[in-house]
Amino acid sequence: MRLTLITLAIAGLTSIPAVAADAKAGQAIYDKSCKSCHGVDGTPNAGVAKMMKVDIRDLKSADVQSQSDADIKKIISEGKGKMKPAASVTGAGVDDVVAYVRSLKK
Repeated sequence: MRLTLITLAIAGLTSIPAVAADAKAGQAIYDKSCKSCHGVDGTPNAGVAKMMKVDIRDLKSADVQSQSDADIKKIISEGKGKMKPAASVTGAGVDDVVAYVRSLKK
């Protein structure tokens, strides 16, 4: 019984990601790759939105914040609508940007 519990405990621990996403690192990536359109604090850049004739969502909004991490990762990696994929954001950087976007929640 004891061996079973130890085995289950170890199996459970190995399913936890080794490194959590880093919102601070995500902010640095966001500042380089995202803020020109999405603004310093997630508030859309009205000039870019008007020029591109698009509605850029406020990243602090309940609409964006209610999306799953997987949905936000997909938008970053694959783009959506007129938004092109953020090609410079890859690997763990995507998770870090998602963590930063989560930190913007109103």
